[in-house]
Amino acid sequence: MFAEMTTTAIVVTALAAFMAGFSGASVFLRATFVVEPLADYGVPRAWWNWLGAAKLAGALGLLVGFFVPVIGTLAAIGLVLYFAGAVITVLRARSYGHVPFPLVYMAPAVAVLVIV
Repeated sequence: MFAEMTTTAIVVTALAAFMAGFSGASVFLRATFVVEPLADYGVPRAWWNWLGAAKLAGALGLLVGFFVPVIGTLAAIGLVLYFAGAVITVLRARSYGHVPFPLVYMAPAVAVLVIV
């Protein structure tokens, strides 16, 4: 539980959960800065809710990981894979200037795997 984690691990995990949760909620709220690029990349609208749900599930999994560490680890792995897929989607759409955005969201999930 928390006692077994360093302060850095707790903060990084909480940050990763917040960022993934924010990103997932932004999809459900149809925030322009999220859905316009999705449309530009050719991501079908039918996928948007599933993608948002995957990010929210990852965020929740990271928080559950405070109590059940294997769930947190699996959630971090899932988020890294999710955002790797996002990078590939951006590259396939040839929107090279947008590549840093999924990487920013991926970085804390990678850090969770390294630190925890």
